Amino acid sequence: MLVFDADDTLWENNLLFERVIDDFLTWLDHPTLDRTQIRAVLDDIERANAVAHGYGSKVFLRSLGECLEKLRERPASEPERAEIEQLAAALVGHQVELMPGVAETLDDLATRHDLLLLTKGEREEQQRKLDACGLLHHFRAAHIVPEKDADTYRWLAREHAFDPTAAWMIGNSPRSDILPARAAGMNAVFIPNENTWVLEHEELDPTDPGVIRLAAFPDLVRHF
Repeated sequence: MLVFDADDTLWENNLLFERVIDDFLTWLDHPTLDRTQIRAVLDDIERANAVAHGYGSKVFLRSLGECLEKLRERPASEPERAEIEQLAAALVGHQVELMPGVAETLDDLATRHDLLLLTKGEREEQQRKLDACGLLHHFRAAHIVPEKDADTYRWLAREHAFDPTAAWMIGNSPRSDILPARAAGMNAVFIPNENTWVLEHEELDPTDPGVIRLAAFPDLVRHF
């Protein structure tokens, strides 16, 4: 059983958010804080909002607004809110762009293995991407969950009646893909993405025999 993450594993996602953040930092033009300091404030706000409200573009817009209000020490004006929404307009309705080699690699893997897809986030937003990706025919099932922790992976194993020790979670996020899957008894394949959201970063044990590190998605066919 091969279980795949979606965002930033099968297609680019966080890169779009990073572009919006870059534009936001330029627009904000704070008189005393530099871009790194403002980004640290935004990261803290996003971390809190992820816990309270989940993930997705709507929560992201909320975080940008709260960041502006915190730094300017006043409520955001209507023109400012409109400007933030305009900055983030590219996130809405953006076409899904697959990572290089994803379609061909899944074509190959699906001939030999059972495949599942597991993604977290706001259901409507994630479903739109799943419907547009053109890949769902490869998967036994695709699940959208609010969070990916060890209990999520244990539930997935029960739901599809597979032995966790014979299954592999494939993704780019140490926090959501690799570490919780390992905690649930699964093996994992880590495919780094330089645009992975900073809140998904965690240290991985380089000596863990249950984790394979690959440079690119097509490398999967050399192992599976």
